[in-house]
Amino acid sequence: MICNAYLVRTSTATIALVAGGYLVISGTTARPAAGESSSTPNDSGWVTQVSPRVSWVDPSEVRAGAQYLGASSETETGEKETAEQATGEKTTDEKKVAAKETDDKAATPKTRKRSNVSDKEDLFRPDPQYAAKYNPQHQVDVYGAKSAVEPPRPPVELGRQQYTSGAYDESSTVLGVKNPLLPGLAIYGDWRTAVAHNNNNGKDIAQVATRLNIDVDLKITGTERIHAFFTPIQEDNKKFTRFEFGGADGDGKFNGEFDIDPQTLFFEGDFGSLYSGFTGQEASFDLPFTFGLFPLFLQNGIWANDAILGAAVSLPAKNSAALGLANFDVTFFAAFDNVDNAGIIGADEKDNHLANLYGVTAFIDAYDGYIEAGYGLIQGRDEQKELLTHFLTAAYTRRYYNTVSNSTRMFANFGEDPEGNSDGFALISENSLITGLPSTLLPYANFFIGVGNPQPLVDGNGAGILKNVGINFETDALTGYPKLDDTASNTFGGAIGLQYLFNLDQQLVFEVGMVQPFEDDGIGAKDAQYGFGVRYQVPIDRAWLFRADATYQILEGGDEDNFGLRAEVRRKF
Repeated sequence: MICNAYLVRTSTATIALVAGGYLVISGTTARPAAGESSSTPNDSGWVTQVSPRVSWVDPSEVRAGAQYLGASSETETGEKETAEQATGEKTTDEKKVAAKETDDKAATPKTRKRSNVSDKEDLFRPDPQYAAKYNPQHQVDVYGAKSAVEPPRPPVELGRQQYTSGAYDESSTVLGVKNPLLPGLAIYGDWRTAVAHNNNNGKDIAQVATRLNIDVDLKITGTERIHAFFTPIQEDNKKFTRFEFGGADGDGKFNGEFDIDPQTLFFEGDFGSLYSGFTGQEASFDLPFTFGLFPLFLQNGIWANDAILGAAVSLPAKNSAALGLANFDVTFFAAFDNVDNAGIIGADEKDNHLANLYGVTAFIDAYDGYIEAGYGLIQGRDEQKELLTHFLTAAYTRRYYNTVSNSTRMFANFGEDPEGNSDGFALISENSLITGLPSTLLPYANFFIGVGNPQPLVDGNGAGILKNVGINFETDALTGYPKLDDTASNTFGGAIGLQYLFNLDQQLVFEVGMVQPFEDDGIGAKDAQYGFGVRYQVPIDRAWLFRADATYQILEGGDEDNFGLRAEVRRKF
């Protein structure tokens, strides 16, 4: 008897072990055996956690063939079915199963056994819903109906062309196998011609003016190049080739201007690429640099917009886990000639040879926004040797509650100036409302306040710190189009406007602006100024652009107001 009992227990344990293993492999979840509580969650045991949504075999086959410990045999089930048919009543075991199924249905989704159908619904997203009749050709056209957009090509292209594809000839490796030459010369630019009638600070002139911008780009490798920029039919961004045909102050003459000197001429490259080429080893760093007469353009041109003679080097795409910074760039720059700052150094042509410039700027992604920061130092020499002015700037840009985009910019300058005009501070807040047409309908409101004599670090056009506040604060660099006072010297104000871009193929801007002085220091506006401006731009084709501007500016305390009306055609090549 003992031996038989031992064999029965061993057989029973073996059958249970095999059945449990089969259940694990098939990924199905066993019902609790008779005597177990039906309220026990299915995910409480480790067996139920093994592949709960994957079935390797048909679950119906598992349910039909699996025998659970304590379950009735097929013979017993047949006898019970016969008894039920005879009596019309369910057996005790079937009552338990029925009660168990009732409990399963009443259980929460977490405890209820998932069906094969619900498993599939969990794995796949719902099918797309089409509001109109489905057109399969439209889906194909997303990829197959595209056509190439051919922009205007440079009139001169020698060697490797820009933005082209195909099988290229093998490149020279004179700078190393890992920095092959990609030589190419391109000459391109634009030609602007405008007709305007402007009354600007007492000068009433109607004229036709034109300027020609020519870029000469010599590519050497994928990262090294020599670039030059010429403006041959103007002089110093102040005098342009023109014909003054009317107005009280027009001279009725053709005035031709000519200047063959390059406005920029610089070399730029990457020390990392040069290192890879010379050593034959992949560089673990990027270190772009430039030297020569190169453009310095910082904070959208507000803080710096000038071509300086010097050098610069950048540390790009850095990060710091210790500071929690995912991405930042740092650029160091210095200049020893062509340093333009009309408010600090002077506005004469020779004044931009009287100072050195040193500075550093940083671009940082942090605090859910974008940070720009910088420091600069202008050091006078020769007759300006007593000049030493420090410049600080910081800006933070981000979107708030998916409603307003804001950029807050701070500018400060202080130091030693023989004329005592080197101290100033300005705060600018740029805001745009995110509408239901966020890419085309852009209401904006920009505000500022300035104390003392705030100045940009450098500006080759003699513009003030407020040049980007609105269209009423900027000129056209061609016809002498009037603008509101842009110095921010002891003033506050701003611009409120609406920009509409149609289908991203036209631009229409309406704007009102104001400058309100709170102290007369002899630098900025003496009395309040109000401006009303409108601008319209439309491309005629991929090479030609038409633009029209109009402004009327009320100058309190002045003899007469300013106004301007102009139309311009621009040809890109």
